[in-house]
Amino acid sequence: MKKILITIITFACVIVAGIFWIHINQQETDITKTQTKVGFILNGKADDNSWGESHYIGMEKSAEELNLNVIYRENVPEDDSCRDVMEELIKDGCKILICNSFGYGTWELECAKDHPEIYFFHATGVEQMDNLATYFGRIYQMRYLSGIVAGMQTETNEIGYVASFPIAEVNRGINAFTLGVRSVNPEAKVYVKWSNSWTGEEENAEATIELIQDHNIDVIAMHTDASSPLEIADQYGIWSIGYNLDNSERFPDTYLTAPVWNWECFYEPRILECLQGRFEGIYYWEGVETGIVDLASFTDNVKPGIAEKVEEARSRLMDGTFDVFYGPITDNEGNVRVKEGQSMTDAAMLNNFFWYVEGVITDGSE
Repeated sequence: MKKILITIITFACVIVAGIFWIHINQQETDITKTQTKVGFILNGKADDNSWGESHYIGMEKSAEELNLNVIYRENVPEDDSCRDVMEELIKDGCKILICNSFGYGTWELECAKDHPEIYFFHATGVEQMDNLATYFGRIYQMRYLSGIVAGMQTETNEIGYVASFPIAEVNRGINAFTLGVRSVNPEAKVYVKWSNSWTGEEENAEATIELIQDHNIDVIAMHTDASSPLEIADQYGIWSIGYNLDNSERFPDTYLTAPVWNWECFYEPRILECLQGRFEGIYYWEGVETGIVDLASFTDNVKPGIAEKVEEARSRLMDGTFDVFYGPITDNEGNVRVKEGQSMTDAAMLNNFFWYVEGVITDGSE
């Protein structure tokens, strides 16, 4: 009798769970029957082979899944004129507004205050509201893995790094990359050159050339949205590690890999939550476990044995037994920044990264 009762209860639970799943699935189907307008503001072009295009690809995949009509505005200046663009998109019927650059923050915040009925997302932003969420991904994890590639690929032990601005986001990436380099090659040095531009091709080309002329560089990495570092590296026959998207087809002879974005892993679930009325005005900082960040497939230029070493580190990141900024970590002036057995907090990584790990040499520091 007891066994019969257990069987009946189990069967009933299965039926209830099935009904619940059908109900939820039906809800999602019903929600996406009506097309939703989304406004997307880009600081560059949607086909830039870099930051802008990575967002465009992710949003297009999400639009297909969720029946979205996405209105893109490209090359929008990061000044008060962007506020007018936001208002135009809202007037056009957009219920969700997304800005892909830090520089829009002041005006997006103002717009969110004036339009509590609209959901706002701000990439790399820092301020949230009930209807404004900010987001980024733990791309530093992939920079660490790409550092392993560079550290094992170099023959000269001199690696170049073209960086946009000395802000916490960029410094975090430089440090993660260098920790990866020196985890496999403690003798290697990473030389950083500031371009002082995210998208300026000329500024980033100049920084790349100066690195090559000043040092015996045989691998170039980057934290900029311009393509010129890859082009210059290709011209000089130097190995390159890109950023944002896989550009291996453009540079088959010199390209190694790149930390890349899969923005659909963020946009699709977050926009679905908007449609369901479950939006949260919080800061999202998701990592490798969600699929939002990844390392592009290795080209045939990558030396044998590197893939296996990278996969070992990736596995430890995935299972949570390791993260990049676990101590001991010493800076390039000999100070212990993270003690053994400790790790940096998210707050410290996001806001207080104005130092460099051992092995980093920045402009004028030699």
